[in-house]
Order: sequence, then C-alpha cells, then structure tokens
Amino acid sequence: MDLKHKGKLENYIFHSSFWFVFCFLILFFLLLIIGLFSYSDMKTILHIFKHPEFRFSLIFTLFTSIIATILASLVALPSGYLLSRKKTIGSTILDTLLDMPIVLPPLVSGVALLIFFGPFLGKHLTEIGIHIVFTPIGVIVAQWFIATPYAIKTFKQTFQSIDKRMENVARTLGYSPSEVFRKVTIPLAKNGLIAGVMLSWTRTLGEFGATAMLAGITRMKTETLSIAVFLNMSIGDMNFAIATAIVMLIFALCLLIIVKLFLGKEVWL
Repeated sequence: MDLKHKGKLENYIFHSSFWFVFCFLILFFLLLIIGLFSYSDMKTILHIFKHPEFRFSLIFTLFTSIIATILASLVALPSGYLLSRKKTIGSTILDTLLDMPIVLPPLVSGVALLIFFGPFLGKHLTEIGIHIVFTPIGVIVAQWFIATPYAIKTFKQTFQSIDKRMENVARTLGYSPSEVFRKVTIPLAKNGLIAGVMLSWTRTLGEFGATAMLAGITRMKTETLSIAVFLNMSIGDMNFAIATAIVMLIFALCLLIIVKLFLGKEVWL
C-alpha cells in the first residue's frame, strides 16, 4: 500500500472513530429522553397542570428563579467585566474562588450556606427580622449562589470577545468610562449577556441540592419543581413525579433552543 492510500485509510479511521463516539453520545441522550417520555402520556402531562401542588411548585419555582437570576445577573455583570479586563495572579485566584459553587457538589454548597445563615449569622439576621433558613427566601439565596458563577463565566467570555479597540476609540471621542460601558460595551455584548441570563435561569430552575439543605423540603412552602419530583418519587407517586420531570425537561430544552438558535451564540455552560 502506497503512502497516499495509507494516509486516506488513516484519515478515514480517525474520522470514523470520532463520529462513532459522537453518534453514540447523541443516541444515548435521545434514548434517555425517549425512556422518560415512555413512562407517561400526554393526557397525564396535561392533567398535571390541574394539580394544586404542581401549580404551586410551578409558580413558586418561576417566582424564585426569576428573582435569583436577576440578582445573579446584577452581581455577574461587574464581576465578569472586571475578570475579562484584569489579567493578574490575583484575578486568577478570585476567578477560581468564584468557581467554588461549580466545583462543589450542590449538597455541600447547601451545607455551607446552612451553616453560614444558621449558627454563624442566623442570630444576627433574626434580630433584624430576616429569616433565611427553611424559608422561601432561602430558596432564592440557594438558587442565586448556584447560578451566579455560571452567569459570571458567560459574561466574562462575552466581554473578552469584544474588540477593545472599539472601547478605546470611544474614549478618544471623549466618552467617560461609564459612558463607554453603557453605550459601547453593553450593546456589543447584548446577545451574549442575554444568553448568559437565560442559561443562569435554566440552572436555577433545576436547582435541588443546595435548596433542599438551606430551605428544606416542605410541601407547599419551599417546594420547587425539583423538590416536587423528589417528594413524590419518595412516596411512590410516579405519575406526578415523571410528568413534572417531563415538563421541566421540555421547558429547559426550549430555553436552550432559544439561546442557541435565536441569539446565535455559542456560550459556556
């Protein structure tokens, strides 16, 4: 076999092996979704919307997740911008510290939050009328804690993709730093920022571990959709749990499709 044919054969084997792994992964994910849908039907899924517990969980999840996402975005905007512009050893350490909620298992994050807002700070917060542990506010805090690093990462990458010369030109035209940020940087980063907000929102919608530890698992009080799935699985109500899981899956997929198709951005998850 000459070198030309040998090269073609090696190239074919190389690409074929990559395609095999890729197709296997796609097939696995598709079968997971099909398997979940096979244990329910459209009638059960539609009927779940009439269930008082589901309606409470849905409204409560949307309410808390939206607030948590807004708070995460407000924190991530300046943080992501500073990390994208400052390249020092200190910024690397800070960036690593902000990754802590991503690295830690959600349950461990929940334990840390529980200790912080309980024995460590709880007494002082109670004196001024703030109750976080085992309350709906705890749900928002847990969701915010988990979602914020994802927003920071996405915002940071978005700001890094902006041509800094555009900002420098605006400065030479007499714009102040705040005016450059509002009138140049933010418009250029708009799509990436929106994508980051929506991805953070998706993360808050599915949060369970930290929420369960900090806010507790209380039916019709701190019951998010994820907790509703857990509670009903634990008592054997498979129809409710699986139908709720399917609704969550559909909602999350729709959000991701909006991000990838309509915004046309490849963003970090």
